[in-house]
Amino acid sequence: MRIVGGAWRGRALAPVGQGDEAARLRPTSDRVREAIFNLLVNGAHAGVLPGARVLDLFAGTGAMGLEALSRGAESAVLVDSGQVAGRLIARNIGLLGAEGRARRLARDATRLGPCDGSPFDLVFLDPPYGRGLGLRALQEAQAGGWLAPGALIVWEEGAAPEPPRWAEVLDRRRYGETHVAILACAPE
Repeated sequence: MRIVGGAWRGRALAPVGQGDEAARLRPTSDRVREAIFNLLVNGAHAGVLPGARVLDLFAGTGAMGLEALSRGAESAVLVDSGQVAGRLIARNIGLLGAEGRARRLARDATRLGPCDGSPFDLVFLDPPYGRGLGLRALQEAQAGGWLAPGALIVWEEGAAPEPPRWAEVLDRRRYGETHVAILACAPE
């Protein structure tokens, strides 16, 4: 795994190794990550990255949030409760020297609680496939004030995800077994 674009382009990330079977650690492939960021940089959603506050739910290795930082996001909070994921996130933040802009939040993404800071403009959501955790995490994030009005949500899932009623589907794509939906959080 590597950063595919931006200031840290080509920089290697920590190897996943055996991963975390219990947590179903399944990093987004470089190919899918590059396709998603092409949509965010060159596509209809261009302009969302510069200065964005990023929330990466079910962060795993932290690659999505760190890729966003490489491409101009201001800061990233990488949320994952897994021990293996926590070690990978910490190592990747260190490898990129991103300590001042990225932090791990060791918390269950489906139990975020209230946000203790400013809400986030861009959210990456990559839950374990087929367990219904994505919708639960989004509902929790919305209820806890984690999502800014109009926030862009990039949701990866094993089947086409059904958005909550307060979000609008802007785009849907499929990359092999990975379905990606880009949603906008309805303004208040």
